[in-house]
Amino acid sequence: MVVLCASLHGCFAAVPQGQLPGVRSTVHPMTVNSIGKRSSVYLPVSGNVYPLGYYSVTVKIGNPPKPFQLDIDTGSDLTWVQCDAPCSGCTLPRDRLYKPTGKNYVLCKDPICAALQAPNPTQCRNTNEKCGFQVEYADHGSVLGVVVSDSFPLRLVNGSDSSPHLAFGCGYRLQNSGPHATAGVLGLGRSKASIMSQLSSMGVTQNVFGHCFNDRGGFMFFGADFVPKSRVTWTPMLQSSSDKHYSSGPAELFFGGKPTGIKNLNVIFDTGSTYTYLNSGVYKPVVDLIRKDVSGKQLKDVNDKALPICWKGSRPFKSMRDARNYFNTLALSFMGSSNIQLQLPPEAYLIVTEQGNVCLGILSGAEAGLGTSNVIGDISLQGKLMIYDNEGQRIGWASADCSPEISISRKYAFFAVKGQNLNVNKP
Repeated sequence: MVVLCASLHGCFAAVPQGQLPGVRSTVHPMTVNSIGKRSSVYLPVSGNVYPLGYYSVTVKIGNPPKPFQLDIDTGSDLTWVQCDAPCSGCTLPRDRLYKPTGKNYVLCKDPICAALQAPNPTQCRNTNEKCGFQVEYADHGSVLGVVVSDSFPLRLVNGSDSSPHLAFGCGYRLQNSGPHATAGVLGLGRSKASIMSQLSSMGVTQNVFGHCFNDRGGFMFFGADFVPKSRVTWTPMLQSSSDKHYSSGPAELFFGGKPTGIKNLNVIFDTGSTYTYLNSGVYKPVVDLIRKDVSGKQLKDVNDKALPICWKGSRPFKSMRDARNYFNTLALSFMGSSNIQLQLPPEAYLIVTEQGNVCLGILSGAEAGLGTSNVIGDISLQGKLMIYDNEGQRIGWASADCSPEISISRKYAFFAVKGQNLNVNKP
C-alpha cells in the first residue's frame, strides 16, 4: 500500500495527483439541486483544543443515511471512516462503523484512485483490483483500507438537497490512528481526492470552505455563500508542485507589536494539529521571548502533564481570561506588509489546564519530526473565521466569536465579526 500522508493528529502531507486518461469515473456527478445552481453547506462543529484536542463535524453517508463524526483536517486529502470490512483496531462499536457493499468499491481503473496514489509498480497491477490506501501519521499510527464511494446527503442553504456520490476511505486496519472518539477524518486538502475538490468538480459547491472554532465548538461551511464581502484579511496561497498544503508566506514574526527579527517564515494551516509547531530555528527564540516577557510577573515554572512549558500564578487560574494579561500578542506579518497580519493573542497560543496552570501551546516541530515546517494548529485558529479559497488561491481570516448559532435567511447569513453583524450576500 502506498503511503498517502503523515501528520500530527491529522494527516500532514499532500497526496500526489493524477488521472487515468479515457477512463470514466464511477464517482459520478449528481444533480446539484432543482435549479442547477451551486450552493453552500453549513455544518455545526463540536470540540475544543483542551482537553479534547480536536474539532469534528457529523456528516451522513449512505442510503439510508448514517451519521459519522469526523475529525476536521485541512492537512490531509483523503476522507476516511472506520469500516466493518471487517475491522482490526477500530475503536467504535460495530453498529457505528461504515458497512461497504460489493457494489461501491472504487477500482484501480477509476481516475479518483490515480489521484490518491503515486506511481508504484506494486500498486494496481490489475485495473479491476480494488483501490487501496494507507495513511501514515507523523506522530504514530496508521490506517489501512480500500477506497469506496457512496452518497453524501447534503442540505444546501438555498433550501434544496443534494446527494453526490463521493470517494472516501474505508479503513479496516487501524493502529493508534488519532482521536478514538471520532469515526474517522474529514480530509479537506487541495488534491483532487479531497471532499472539496470532489464537490466542486460535481458542481455542488464552489471550491471554497471555511471554519470558525472556539472553546465550545463552532461551525464550518462548504461553498462561497458564507464568505464575507468585507473586513477579511487575505494572503496568497503558496503554489508548489511538491507541497499541496494550505501554506502562506513569507511572514515576519512580531511580539508585543514589535519585530522580533524572525523573518521569511512559511506557515502551514493544519486543523489536524491541535497545537502550533515551529521549526528549530524559530521555536527557541520564541520561547525565550515569552519567558523573558513574563519574568517578574508573579509566574513560576511548574511541571504539568498537559504540555512541556507551564507556569503557575499566585493562585490557580480559572480561565484564559485570568491568565491572558500576563502575556503579549504574537503576530505574523505576511509579505512584508503590516496590513496583512494574523494576530495571535495569548488565548491563541496558551491553555489553562485542569490544575489551574497556564501552558504554552507552541511546540517544537523538530522534536515532532516536522523538520523545517511551521504549522499553525487549532489553538491559533480559535476566534477566527478562516477561509480557504481554492478558486482564488488565497487564505483569509476575520476575528469572530464563532458561535455555532448563525442566522441563515433566504438572502443573508450573519456572522458576528469584530463585534458587529457582518452580512454575507447570498443568491
